[in-house]
Amino acid sequence: MLVTLKEILELAEERKMAAGSFNAPNLESLMAIINGAEELDVPVIIQFAQCHESWIPLSVIGPIMVEHARAAKVPVCVHLDHGETLDYLQQALELGFTGIMYDGSVLPYEENLKNTKLAAAMAAKYGAGVEAELGSMGKRESGAGDGTGEEDDTKIYTDPELAARFVEETGIDALACSFGTTHGIYLKKPKLDFDVVRNVRRQTGGIPVVMHGGSGVSREDFHEAIRAGVRKVNYFTYMDKSGGSGAAEYIKTVKAGEPVFFSSVIRAAQNAMKENIKEAMVTFHG
Repeated sequence: MLVTLKEILELAEERKMAAGSFNAPNLESLMAIINGAEELDVPVIIQFAQCHESWIPLSVIGPIMVEHARAAKVPVCVHLDHGETLDYLQQALELGFTGIMYDGSVLPYEENLKNTKLAAAMAAKYGAGVEAELGSMGKRESGAGDGTGEEDDTKIYTDPELAARFVEETGIDALACSFGTTHGIYLKKPKLDFDVVRNVRRQTGGIPVVMHGGSGVSREDFHEAIRAGVRKVNYFTYMDKSGGSGAAEYIKTVKAGEPVFFSSVIRAAQNAMKENIKEAMVTFHG
């Protein structure tokens, strides 16, 4: 069942949980996400990030994501993650995406504000929801960094007072906040500042907060973040890693001299991803 970002976030708020938002840059990950959500009977967000365009074009995977969402037995939002240009956001909306994220976090505040307003106006024409970002998780925002989540002088924590102004002027449905998480593999335990989340919620009148860089965060910290007001968690790196591990484990079972079939490898990877996704969903809904 295809639903909007706002509808998913309203469900999350009502149930005091976080909606899992999983990247689907290929058919196998898409099927793993939706099959996992259906098995657990939970709403889910499937998303595609602009940085994955080189893996598979949005024009190819986008319609497949929308069609699978429509056919799903659970509520599914199809969301654009980290949209960097307004043209790319427009492309997603035209394909039928029901949520878009404009990521102007690395831009000066006024430019981020201006472009987010334009993104919100675009989305409104399609009845889609809008996520934006204020603050920066640091080097990993552009794909660099070591994933430690610490000692990164480019990390900028979200200012709750500035967030209040930003939310009021843009009319967005969700705000991605920087409060200590980092994209990628964690080499050290992240130090999370949950007061940032609480204060953003308080200052904005309860805007749903989005956690980016959710992979590697402990179950306890996820639960604390959800209690603080996180209503959407982006999750991909460890899900993707689990798929690789599943494929590697399968290959080890193939006897010497026997062929390794690609179809068997991707099935093993898909099954491993689904189990990892389900574990994350249980945590977010717990």
